Amino acid sequence: MNIFLQATPAAQGSGWMQFVPFLLIIVVFYFFMIRPQQKRQKELNKFRDSLKKGDKIVTTGGMYGKVAEIKENRIVVEIAEGVKATFDKSAIVMDMSDATPAK
Repeated sequence: MNIFLQATPAAQGSGWMQFVPFLLIIVVFYFFMIRPQQKRQKELNKFRDSLKKGDKIVTTGGMYGKVAEIKENRIVVEIAEGVKATFDKSAIVMDMSDATPAK
C-alpha cells in the first residue's frame, strides 16, 4: 500500500514545479536567440534609414553599387557607370563606404 501512496502526484511535488524546466528553457532561448536577433534587426533598420546619396552598399544578392537616389521604400543604385538598378530598401545589407579595397 505504501508504494501506491508514494506514486500519487501529491507525493511528487506540486504541479508548477514540473513547468520550471520549461520556463528556464524559454528564458534561455529568449536571451540567446530572440533578443540578439531583434538587436541586429534594429541596427539594420537604423542603417537603412541613415543611407544617403553616394554611399557604397552591398545588396542581399551580392550586388555592389553606389546609392544614386533614395525614395520611400526603394533605392536606386548605380552598379556601373551609367547603369542604375532599383532595389527595395530591405535588400540593402551592408555599407561599404568605410571598407578599404583588397591589395
